[in-house]
Amino acid sequence: MSVLPPVRKDRVIPQLPKFFNEGAALHTEDEFDTKVKTACQEQRTGTVGRFKISKVIVVGDLAVGKTCLINRFCKDAFDKNYKATIGVDFEMERFEVLGVPFSLQLWDTAGQERFKCIASTYYRGAQAVIIVFDLTDVASLQHTRQWLEDAMKENDPTNVLLFLVGTKKDLSSPAQYSLIEEDAVKMAAEIKAEYWAVSSLSGENVREFFFRVASLTFESNVLAELEKSGSRRIGEVVKINSNSPNLYATNKKKQNCCH
Repeated sequence: MSVLPPVRKDRVIPQLPKFFNEGAALHTEDEFDTKVKTACQEQRTGTVGRFKISKVIVVGDLAVGKTCLINRFCKDAFDKNYKATIGVDFEMERFEVLGVPFSLQLWDTAGQERFKCIASTYYRGAQAVIIVFDLTDVASLQHTRQWLEDAMKENDPTNVLLFLVGTKKDLSSPAQYSLIEEDAVKMAAEIKAEYWAVSSLSGENVREFFFRVASLTFESNVLAELEKSGSRRIGEVVKINSNSPNLYATNKKKQNCCH
């Protein structure tokens, strides 16, 4: 019996959400990977469904709007009375992607220097990193490199999806936004991240952004599961066709090495 809450009707993702900026997207395909769609149709997603929870960490300078971004999506609320996050906080969001249950655990980390050590202990094991900056503060964009470096100390860069998110779009004039967006797209391309601009106050692009995060993280997880299951099948073929009596010798040694 599942201990997780049912998926809300407004968290169902039947197709791949579109990227925000073609020049700074993780990929520009219109649909999920064919292998992923087939695996979902045939219910071959392994551990991705049911109790699969993917960790997403949200990092960035103090007061760039990390908590407001999460609260706008998870609670559809915006609190003007800003309170700095102490250490870390998290929200759990349940989705249904291509008919498969999938959960994101969103870790909201402190932006204050004195809480950095506490927050960094929660970086490990992230499947996605959201680096947030303020569209009205160029310095916060420049600091994103350091936040990325801190997050990657605890993770394998080859297994983490990166998103660069500019907040407070409602406070940025068209001219100001145009200038900082150019720099943000360049930054996203350099660090191999997907760029988005949002407004937590109005909700502009917030839902679309998190749906994109959930979808790409889900796709990445399913592809990893298929790769693992493919490796197991290859191993089984070797086992069947091999005449060696010592086929499992190496595995036994590995199992006993810690005893």
